Amino acid sequence: MIGISKLYCGQVEPSDALRYGREAGKLPSHLLQFSKDKKPVVVWNMTKRCNLKCVHCYAHAVAVDGQDDISTAQARAMIDDLAAYGAPVMLFSGGEPLVRKDLTELASYATSRGMRAVISTNGTLITKDKARELKAVGLSYVGISLDGMEDVHDRFRAVPGSFRKALEGIANCQAEGLKVGLRFTINKRNVAEIPGIFRLLEELEVPRACFYHLVYSGRGSDLIREDLDHAQTRQVLDLIMDETRALFEAGHPKEILTVDNHADGPYLWMRLQKEDPRRAEEVFELLQYNEGNSSGRGIGCISWDGKVHADQFWREHVFGNVLERPFSHIWDDPSIELLHKLKDKKKHVKGRCARCRFLNICGGNFRARAEAWYGDEWAQDPACYLTDEEIGIA
Repeated sequence: MIGISKLYCGQVEPSDALRYGREAGKLPSHLLQFSKDKKPVVVWNMTKRCNLKCVHCYAHAVAVDGQDDISTAQARAMIDDLAAYGAPVMLFSGGEPLVRKDLTELASYATSRGMRAVISTNGTLITKDKARELKAVGLSYVGISLDGMEDVHDRFRAVPGSFRKALEGIANCQAEGLKVGLRFTINKRNVAEIPGIFRLLEELEVPRACFYHLVYSGRGSDLIREDLDHAQTRQVLDLIMDETRALFEAGHPKEILTVDNHADGPYLWMRLQKEDPRRAEEVFELLQYNEGNSSGRGIGCISWDGKVHADQFWREHVFGNVLERPFSHIWDDPSIELLHKLKDKKKHVKGRCARCRFLNICGGNFRARAEAWYGDEWAQDPACYLTDEEIGIA
């Protein structure tokens, strides 16, 4: 992820990360992306069940009825292993994590073991009582997905009223003092909604938003033709930076991040070179700390059935199963060739990525997109919108 507000609006300095030694276990959440040890943030898709039917669901979620593959006791054992391994954050996702009755119990257990617990949710099931429970267990953050304003959002979610229920969930979190933010997946169908999302941040006094680039997986793979072209993506990044700066200068600063396209870092840096060269130098240093895409290294995923993946989108490759072997043993196993190579992708990427002058701050971007587009996980990422001239290979 790229911290637009931190980098573009000068909210973080290189010295801020250095002060904590850049160790994942010591860094506060807002600096975690600059850690040097890259202990994995683990996304656990704790259920495949969901109460909505989102068209861009990477998990191919199913109806709420049914059983989950990992029991509460097995989940506790998994958390024990992750905590001992030093994973700093556990992100409870789905499906919809709130359909599991033991969510609060397991989130509480994760925090008791020294991990930060966050959830990614559609927000519709966060009642006042549920928000109170989540606050009581020490949850660090609640990310609520919106796809635009009411009409657009409800079409994406395929359930009328889901927008208003999500806003109720936001309000219930705020009433309990829970940090809550918005998650927005960008595509051609909803790109015009981005200004509205920024207005919501201001009107509802929501402190944070993450704008996700489309990754071609799950139902999202059906939207491959709905991804923005390179020129449109550049326009969106300029819009996000403009909106972020406007709120900052108006005295309403928000934490704004873009996720899943690490070309955003060099693009932001190049803009700053024109606007504020001194800040551009600091940003370049921070981007090198960030190191770009960290699938298989600084982020990992455990599916609802226990399978381990490089990230929550790339399910074509399975490295093991936590029901058979601890995550920590799987993650550091040098005999798992692809996982081992992902720890240092720069040696293996091909095409434009291999020759790019920004490889050390982008990390080769998303291998899942490369494989979906070219049939080769080491090919260049087709969503990189930087020109040959900009990346130094013309």
